[in-house]
Amino acid sequence: MKIALAQIDTTVGDLSGNARLVKEAAAAARRLGARLVVFPELTLTGYPPRDLLDRAGFVDANLAELERLAPAIDGIAALLGFVDRNPGGGRRWFNSAALIDGGRVVSTHRKTLLPTYDVFDEDRHFEPASERALAVVDGTKIGVTICEDIWTDDLAAPRPGFYRTDPIAELKARGAEIIVNVSASPWHIGKDSFRVDVARRAAARAGLPLFLCNLVGGNDELVFDGTSVVASPDGMAVAIAKTFEEDLVVADTAALPAPVESAPRSEAAAVRDALVLGLRDYARKCGFSTAVVGLSGGVDSSLVAALAAAALGPENVLGIAMPSPYNAPSSLEDARELAENLGIRFSVVPITPPFQTMVSSLREPFAGLAEDAAEENVQARLRGTILMAHSNKFDSLLLSTGNKSELAVGYCTLYGDMAGGLAVISDVPKMLVYDVAAEVNRRAGRDVIPRRVFEKAPSAELRPGQKDTDSLPPYPVLDRLLRAAIEDNLGVGEIVRRGIADEPTARDVVARLFASEYKRRQAAPGIKVTSKAFGSGRRMPIAQRWRG
Repeated sequence: MKIALAQIDTTVGDLSGNARLVKEAAAAARRLGARLVVFPELTLTGYPPRDLLDRAGFVDANLAELERLAPAIDGIAALLGFVDRNPGGGRRWFNSAALIDGGRVVSTHRKTLLPTYDVFDEDRHFEPASERALAVVDGTKIGVTICEDIWTDDLAAPRPGFYRTDPIAELKARGAEIIVNVSASPWHIGKDSFRVDVARRAAARAGLPLFLCNLVGGNDELVFDGTSVVASPDGMAVAIAKTFEEDLVVADTAALPAPVESAPRSEAAAVRDALVLGLRDYARKCGFSTAVVGLSGGVDSSLVAALAAAALGPENVLGIAMPSPYNAPSSLEDARELAENLGIRFSVVPITPPFQTMVSSLREPFAGLAEDAAEENVQARLRGTILMAHSNKFDSLLLSTGNKSELAVGYCTLYGDMAGGLAVISDVPKMLVYDVAAEVNRRAGRDVIPRRVFEKAPSAELRPGQKDTDSLPPYPVLDRLLRAAIEDNLGVGEIVRRGIADEPTARDVVARLFASEYKRRQAAPGIKVTSKAFGSGRRMPIAQRWRG
């Protein structure tokens, strides 16, 4: 049987638009001779629908869309995700897949394993399947699984022994001849190759060919990379779809292709591609066609501007430099050169006059007190006001430019540089920012981001001679420490024992990490690229005193 994997970019809540993508991909798969076309998880609703599932009529509308769609799938069978009602006790819905054949839904299949870790919260709305049922196409028995259903071995599950049910084993025992997986597995660094390995191991465990169709595209903080895969019964990847692009892959179970390898891609290259896709889809799906970025002449804002130009087109990006009394002349020069190299629009709005007015107006209430962060942050807040004014006036998406290292320790200003509709690099540590910026230049074959941007000492330029290292450890040390504390969940004692940082540094940084939670709660949504981002997958209390 020829099976097609239709790796499409769905939009949450766009039921008719998602159905249109299904019809187009099904027609293309039919033209390629496929008998069955497989789509991603929750194809019709988009993934993740989250609390739209609480809205009256949303599930009914998705069921009505499925009913309209079935007769339009002609000359090919299709397996696609939707939300089904639960007529029994428990939660109201099932995360399901429908097999359409001959213009009607011939069987439905429910998800068994509902992830509840990191960004996942599926048992909030869905009831797990109590049994595993086979689909049948032309007499071939197909074991239908949905995403997490194949993540059961100890290398794939969140921890050894996490799941007590193995849907693949049950489907194999029922006589499955092929395993199909409809998936919406979000990306972070290394996730694409790891998912291919999960599919390979699952196919080898079952001794059956496995066809996994993964979602592609950006939905809020999540980026889905696609990288759909066909694995042979001996655990080899024999077809791999494109990464970060829509694709249609066809393989014949009667003559599986020879094993293939994923195209090599550096970490910086993968992060660059993920951020461009995430930004493009966030803007498109939220109704924005243009973006505005504050350009400081530093590496963070330079990278965000370059990503925006790639995602939206340079003609749709406005960079604004807002020099203050403390900015070095080279900062404005570098911002201007960057804008010219990228081909984006550029504007200069000095903040010295309003800054002097604000400081003057605060002189009386602050009488007798030394100038400190209160006055410094007035500059950041004036810049935020200017950028938001442009966002409002021109209906442009304001992109904030703070990186993960800064957000982690609170080295950012509420209602200032944190202002924005999307925090593009908020999950990118500072040293990785430099690597991704270098990747931008590598692809361009020239220094689009000026060389001096890489060479200057990082600085917020809010006071004379200021450097980030006045307040923070060197970024290579800080990034290693933050990865240990955030992604590996290590406490101060373990960080010190492993030699990641000395105890005073570790205690100071971890204390800042916890104390800055209130700031991050008010930050713009960011694009997740690491295994633990500051978003829905990290739920820390604000009012708490643990600093270990």
